[in-house]
Amino acid sequence: MELLAPAGNTENFLAAMDAGADAVYVGAPALNARNLARDLRLEEIYSMVQYCSNNGKKIYLAANSLVREQDLSQAIETLGYLDAMKTDGLIVQDLGLVRIIREYFPDIPLHASTLLSANNSLSLQGFQTMGFERVVLARELTLKEIDILCQKSSVEIEVFVHGAMCFSYSGLCLFSSFLGGKSGLRGKCVQPCRRHYSWRNKQGGKSQPRSGQKHKARSKSTKGQYLFSMNDLSALEAVPALKEAGVASLKIEGRLRSAHYVSNIVQAYRVVMDADSDAFSVALEKANTLSNRAMGRKTSSGYFFSPQPIHAITPFHSGNMGDFLGRLGGIRNYEERLYAKLSLKEELAKGDRLRFHAEPSGERFSFTLKELRCGNDAVDESKRGNKVQILIPEWELYSSSSRIDVYRVDVKKEGSNSLISLPDFRESAAKLDVLYQDRRGHVAEVQTEISSPLLEDEIPEIVTPRVFVGKKTKKSTRKIKSPLDLWLRVDSAKVLFKQLPLNPTRFLIPINRANMSQTGQLKRYLGRRIRDLTWCLPPVLFEGEQIRLKKQIHSLIRSGFRSFQLGHITQFTFFQNEQRVYLSSDYTVSLLNSQAVTLMEEGGLVAAQLSIECDKKILIELIARYRRYHSEISMGLTVYGAPALFTARLDPEHFQYNKTLESPKQEEFILVKKENITATIPVRPFSLLPYLFELKSAGLDYAVIDLSNMSMGKKEMEELTERLKGSGKYSKLPTFNYLGTLE
Repeated sequence: MELLAPAGNTENFLAAMDAGADAVYVGAPALNARNLARDLRLEEIYSMVQYCSNNGKKIYLAANSLVREQDLSQAIETLGYLDAMKTDGLIVQDLGLVRIIREYFPDIPLHASTLLSANNSLSLQGFQTMGFERVVLARELTLKEIDILCQKSSVEIEVFVHGAMCFSYSGLCLFSSFLGGKSGLRGKCVQPCRRHYSWRNKQGGKSQPRSGQKHKARSKSTKGQYLFSMNDLSALEAVPALKEAGVASLKIEGRLRSAHYVSNIVQAYRVVMDADSDAFSVALEKANTLSNRAMGRKTSSGYFFSPQPIHAITPFHSGNMGDFLGRLGGIRNYEERLYAKLSLKEELAKGDRLRFHAEPSGERFSFTLKELRCGNDAVDESKRGNKVQILIPEWELYSSSSRIDVYRVDVKKEGSNSLISLPDFRESAAKLDVLYQDRRGHVAEVQTEISSPLLEDEIPEIVTPRVFVGKKTKKSTRKIKSPLDLWLRVDSAKVLFKQLPLNPTRFLIPINRANMSQTGQLKRYLGRRIRDLTWCLPPVLFEGEQIRLKKQIHSLIRSGFRSFQLGHITQFTFFQNEQRVYLSSDYTVSLLNSQAVTLMEEGGLVAAQLSIECDKKILIELIARYRRYHSEISMGLTVYGAPALFTARLDPEHFQYNKTLESPKQEEFILVKKENITATIPVRPFSLLPYLFELKSAGLDYAVIDLSNMSMGKKEMEELTERLKGSGKYSKLPTFNYLGTLE
């Protein structure tokens, strides 16, 4: 069993090797889902590759970011260099990259990122069919579930055992992107899960997502909590069970962590992995001591021992990383520099890395301590219990915060005492350039074929009429005219039996027990339009739920239903032996570039929703470049709805469902509980309804109005009708990233 360590820089690489790691993973420049201060240079990576090759170690590259259409050319060039390096594997999330690698760089071994959210044996089968040699499992699985997957699959399985945990399934988190375009799927996450939230008490029963009406009055918030801030994962005690299950690799998270952290955590896992069963308890005690030195967050065993772990979140604790040093005291200005008092809970040294955590905003700020004073004297270090003054940088939250807690997140960096050294970077750069020369022509051909600049006549003229949809009229019965086919998604089949504000081209409903019980009535109600009903598979599916879903799909097909929407890329495995079924994909499949759409077409899909995170620039270029070569697949986009920003397995006791939740910036959300997930929903939906003509002129084929997750009473239906017509006096709704920029 392999011990796999993170290496965000060369210092961490050396620390991991010294501590006993069997392998490391590093970020591929501009393609990795970690917002590093500086990507590793190609020559640095190649130096690591050479070291690993010469010393029986392995190195994997993380190219696990979604790739925007405009970034395809750079991605192809990077793949050319990685192909030349002969690394041991490339960890990938983006389906466009998967297609490019399979088609043009087939010697690069593919590993499925945890962002692809593999939860069941059919997903492993699907990834293996797609050409993946290894799959990094979702972090929400129990030991029992992991054991079952290992027994049922021949693909290599990698499991995260230590480090930061996301509240949401990694590949399904839209929260950061929804708040301002900084996509967590592209390594830009602003960590809304680490913020302090408050419950808002409102009159009139349960709160539900609603449209643009202004509040008549605001009520006070109740005491806030860190509702979504997960404790770090620590699976030291689970190592023997993972080894027995047949897991190929144990992975430590932390490319943003320090060399001190990497060294201690790698040593901790090396100790328990090498221990005999009769010496395991002693080894575990030593490993826990090493882990405690690493200055991480408070830890829990994650989901390994329970699908609903009670210690995964400590809601009254900030979940900050590092050693708690105390609470910031009085601040004074001396000789145009700021000093703050601090009573030390732990020792502190000049050169240590500190992080301030402000309440109630939850904002964080990090810096390196440049001056430490005890009394009137400047000192290099001070012991626990001493009262000191520290030199602090300017920060606007000093005056507005009720308190500021101080954490040490890294120790003073000393000179390297590593026993190993990397090959010279200049020599590595020269060697890599020679290797790349043989591929330069091939890379240029691939770039020309896939990502050559769009010509002027290929970029559509975007039409923006004053009246977007329909015409203002007093006749409420007048049919709404739309430039695009409208697909309507609802949670319950019963909604379709009511009078709707539009006559959609297609109906979308999820496959669940309640809707399955309505199949007979749906057939009678729809008549010939049964072909216009699409059944939606869920994006999250656990092993125990597969058999039931298979039976439901077969039952629907026997009843005459032929159209299905995939919530996860590997769900084509459900239909491999079925004839005359029509498959489409939901936005949860995350299609952000034309190569990803092409992969859907090659997989036999007839329609595909583009990523809900798309901005206008991405949409225009993606559609134009796809249409340059193809026309087979219909492309759509969700244009109205309240999407799940967090999609999680955890259902903690401190959650209050269907009650309004407020962020420090007064953004409002609702928690809802569904069949197998907990979802966090924005109170106000987003809407691109005023831009349907623009989307049509850009080349989009259909628009999805998603009323699932929303309470749609008579008033809400009337409002939706007016918004579709472009009439009525309703406030503007958010547009997600459409009018902004997806970073």
